[in-house]
Amino acid sequence: MTTFDDRERAFEAKFARDEEMTFRVIARRNRLVGQWAAEKMGLTPEETDAYAKAVVQADFEEAGDEDVIRKVVGDLTAAAVDDVDEARVRKALEDALVEARRQLLESM
Repeated sequence: MTTFDDRERAFEAKFARDEEMTFRVIARRNRLVGQWAAEKMGLTPEETDAYAKAVVQADFEEAGDEDVIRKVVGDLTAAAVDDVDEARVRKALEDALVEARRQLLESM
């Protein structure tokens, strides 16, 4: 019974670590997309930092990426950025996901 309990605890610990890493990668990805969008909007460094944080916070509204996409597309549209649409934001999310994973793996 002890071996089974040890395996169960190890599995639960691994699951918790994996979930934490996923959360950190998604938060970093959203921050990177916020920085990308802020650059497109021509924000100052202080405004860029605040905007990137707002994009990270937007992800807590609902499950999935749609809340982040809505925020970024809406903000870019309001700022009259012409060359950005929903497909471009989705592509930026994909690219930022790769970069976020790389950054987190390098920081470990």
